[in-house]
Amino acid sequence: MKSLPVLLPEAPALRPRTLPEWSGNPSRCLNARGALVVCLWLAFSCAAAQAAAGAGKPGIVETLLKWTPLLAGGFVWNMIISFVAISVGTALGFLLGIAQISPRGWVRSPSWVVTQFLRNAPWLVLLFYCMFLLPFRVQVFGMVIPVPDWLKASVGFALPVMAYVAEIVRGAIQSIPAGQWDSAESLAFSRAQILWRIIIPQGLKRMLPAWMNLYAIVAMASTLANIVGVSEAMTVTREILAAEQRQELLLPMYAYLLAWFFAYCYPIARITAALERRWAVAG
Repeated sequence: MKSLPVLLPEAPALRPRTLPEWSGNPSRCLNARGALVVCLWLAFSCAAAQAAAGAGKPGIVETLLKWTPLLAGGFVWNMIISFVAISVGTALGFLLGIAQISPRGWVRSPSWVVTQFLRNAPWLVLLFYCMFLLPFRVQVFGMVIPVPDWLKASVGFALPVMAYVAEIVRGAIQSIPAGQWDSAESLAFSRAQILWRIIIPQGLKRMLPAWMNLYAIVAMASTLANIVGVSEAMTVTREILAAEQRQELLLPMYAYLLAWFFAYCYPIARITAALERRWAVAG
């Protein structure tokens, strides 16, 4: 008996999507050219400031190096705030994303409303609400525990992170082919077993690049905490400029701070781009 011919898919359909097809993430902007631009801008700022500096004043590079330990201390708080925000937001957002695909309307509808509200609320407004509405201290078993400003700022950033993580989780789960659900149902798996044992493990690869992009955004947005009085890198930079009282130091100081954030976020962007290329799904 003759075997029937089989038409194979076209070759382009077998190839994974390449990075340029992905949009809306920092990994497309943070590349080698961006690193070169940041380095050139820092060098230009230092050179221009040195030319404008009067005789007898310390050199610009020397001044930047002198304040580097203090700036590093402020930058540590940016990393702490971003880490706490992404941790809390991921934990809550994962549950919120699962709730959005619930077959029960009384679970799905409120979770959708919360997600849309937090996604479309300005980050700075949420930050101010958390700073002024959260208590300055809490009493636990008769002990008064102060709530530091950096922790309240972390909660303020965690709220929009929760909404974006919920969308990442929902999108990743819904991107899994429906045949996976049907096959598992035919094997008598319950919905919970299908979700946690089959769908979510496959969706994690789709969630991770977007989640890493989100963390890079949160790390860069953590400088907003200086507006509410948190002593992070931006606040420390302003204090350094106030202490030096040198107008020519303005550009190189902020360029130096920009280089710090670029050096921190650049590896995250490159890893994200590599994961996108490796785990991209054919369209």
